[in-house]
Amino acid sequence: MPAIFESPHVWRYLAAWFVMLLVSIANGMVRDFTYGTQMSPLAAHQVSTVCGMVLLGIVIRFVDRLAPPFCAREAMEVGLFWAALTLAFEFIFFHYVGGHSWVELLANYDVSAGRVWVFLVLWIAVAPSVFFLLRRRS
Repeated sequence: MPAIFESPHVWRYLAAWFVMLLVSIANGMVRDFTYGTQMSPLAAHQVSTVCGMVLLGIVIRFVDRLAPPFCAREAMEVGLFWAALTLAFEFIFFHYVGGHSWVELLANYDVSAGRVWVFLVLWIAVAPSVFFLLRRRS
């Protein structure tokens, strides 16, 4: 069984993902109602992705201090857990509730077209390990 499900922090990690979801929704709203109206949709997507990486990095760093993983394996599993939840939410919610086609949703992962969303998902996956290693070195 993955170490994360044996962790006393598992419920905190799940709660943290919901906080990250709210931060991401707020980030999207800021994009849609402010700078996104002043630039191309692609540029707005790119700026929003970078902002999301910074904001989620702050949340993940806070979680690392509040509920630190006990080992590198747990940190890796937390990141993969969050990335899996993010992908599941994105595809399930935006397809079944938002009405987006699978093709539209997959287009967000086309780096050759300038879509950089995949880097945010990768950051979510590796950030707990990054912060774990930084904490261990200090």
